[in-house]
Amino acid sequence: MLDAALALSDFLWGWPLIIIIILVSVSFSLRLRFFQFTKLGWILKNTLMKIFDRKVEGEGNLTPFQAAATALSATIGVGNIAGVGIAISVGGPGAIFWMWVVAFFSMINKYAEIVLGLIYRQKDPETGIYRGGGMYYIVNGLGQQWKWLAFIFSIMFSFMFFVFGFVQSNTLALTLESSFGIPVLTGGIIIAIAAGIVLIGGIKRIGEVAEKIVPVMAVLYAIGALTIIFMNIRLVPSVLALIVREAFTGSAAAGGFAGSAAIMAVRQGFARGIFSNEGGMGSAPAAHATATTTHPVQQAIWGVFEVFLDTIVVCSATALVIIFTGVLPTGLAGSELTALAFSTGLGRLGNAIVTVSIILFAYTTALTNEFYCETGISYALGNTAAVIIRYLYILGLVYGAVGGLQHIWGLADFFMAIVVIINLLVVFALRKDVWAATYDYFWRDPDAERTFIWTGAYTEKP
Repeated sequence: MLDAALALSDFLWGWPLIIIIILVSVSFSLRLRFFQFTKLGWILKNTLMKIFDRKVEGEGNLTPFQAAATALSATIGVGNIAGVGIAISVGGPGAIFWMWVVAFFSMINKYAEIVLGLIYRQKDPETGIYRGGGMYYIVNGLGQQWKWLAFIFSIMFSFMFFVFGFVQSNTLALTLESSFGIPVLTGGIIIAIAAGIVLIGGIKRIGEVAEKIVPVMAVLYAIGALTIIFMNIRLVPSVLALIVREAFTGSAAAGGFAGSAAIMAVRQGFARGIFSNEGGMGSAPAAHATATTTHPVQQAIWGVFEVFLDTIVVCSATALVIIFTGVLPTGLAGSELTALAFSTGLGRLGNAIVTVSIILFAYTTALTNEFYCETGISYALGNTAAVIIRYLYILGLVYGAVGGLQHIWGLADFFMAIVVIINLLVVFALRKDVWAATYDYFWRDPDAERTFIWTGAYTEKP
């Protein structure tokens, strides 16, 4: 049974999911006038330039940036370091081009699901926390007759992020062992305590921590990468030409993957971009549903910014460093390839940057993964179960540190594929809500009668 699930997972994470993601994103892009391109400058101005703006209006639990930082802490993770190294080693430099392409399409998918997350969020009467995500816009958007699907989605969603926490803990523990000689079990206990101190405080504490750590870790990693890029600035034109050329012709990749074709570059670029920026996974709406805002679109544009920062900036920086430093032919892959590239470019400082980045990236991702897990369990089984899962998650971080996750990780991949398929099909089914909110925010005639009215949270219609 497990082998069949793993085989199906490998199949779904190939062309089927890539095709679904592209079809949904193209339909939204066409209807919304490709605003992720035409309004990108305006979006960056109203997100990046307002990171330190503390003025908020509306209802919610977190500031707009705290909610975005919480989502970013899951998005900008070890995948930006290890995943890009895998994509290039398997698909060659051309994979970077397709990573850029899928990023611009993922922007609109992430935007759409966040809009729905805000439209159909609910305020928990017991905790006061605004809850949102796929399970909420399934049952509130499609109707009560789909409650069974929302339940299945929430359980799969929770299990997926519960296991993802183990993976982050394992990565952290191995880094602590290799860099500082700390045994993995001891490292796991340290990780569990460090995470528990934050997690026990709930979403407010997670948002406050993410707000402080995410900018620091992104800037630290970007400075290291940009230093290497500027040291090799003369190579930029030739490297960009290489990336575009090999995106369509394919090339020999490293080691045993020699002779990779253009089709491999496409698949690796798309898969890496999707995994990295989480556009369409249905996770970001759970974080953004907690934001204090006066309009769903006002918060959803942060989703476009997240994809831009994660893929266009951070993933691209990793890829360029690998190419500039000439380490691709070594046959290494993943984080080992990225670490070698940074140490080749900056010596011990480069290795230190990668080590610190892995620690910060994995730690913040583990925090947000718990909140996503808790959101799903809260919907399916109630708040008491959500509190229990919080403590089980903290204990699970110790288990994850010592390894033994191969089969569980493969099963999580299977659940993730199902979650993405369900989420994107539901987002597409509710596309008219996304269109109405977007037109109301960007293009509504001020003299026309309003057709989109948002009260701040979903209330059941009489």
